[in-house]
Amino acid sequence: MKHYRPLAWMMAIAIAGMTATACSSNDNETEKPFTTDPVEKTFYACGVVQSETRSVADAQNVLFTEDDFEWFNVTTREIRFKDMDEPLYKRLQPFHEIEFHLGDNVLFVVSSFVGDWDSRIFTDLVLHYDVITDPHQGHYYLHDCYPSQFIDDERTQANIKKRAPQWETFTNYLESKGKLKK
Repeated sequence: MKHYRPLAWMMAIAIAGMTATACSSNDNETEKPFTTDPVEKTFYACGVVQSETRSVADAQNVLFTEDDFEWFNVTTREIRFKDMDEPLYKRLQPFHEIEFHLGDNVLFVVSSFVGDWDSRIFTDLVLHYDVITDPHQGHYYLHDCYPSQFIDDERTQANIKKRAPQWETFTNYLESKGKLKK
């Protein structure tokens, strides 16, 4: 047992030294926050099953990233996706909502995709899957409401105003990446 004593003493001395260093402070020196090299923000969207029960698993449900789409048209609000292994509408089906992220920040939450066949009314942002215009290749749009005749509804207008700063951040980011059409 004698051979364990030097190791125990060395560990005790090391811990005491680290504790003394950590506890001593120079009151004249301002504390600097922990920083790392800045990482470029990336855009991605993930699915959320229930809005009330968000969990770590929801963040792993990445539906698409900025690499998965070609462009966003700010006038028509169409998002043109690249060909994916699995059609996007199939990925979207199990989710209640879609969170659009820029880095660690949630830009906005979208009601899960709404198809042309949907009879519900949405007064907030939706990802609309349009197959009527072109049945061979569906088109995806970020609309402020669904159906479009509810654009003048006071709830829709309030949601548009509430989301304006995030919308501007979203379009500025896409423009900086060369993925914004006007």
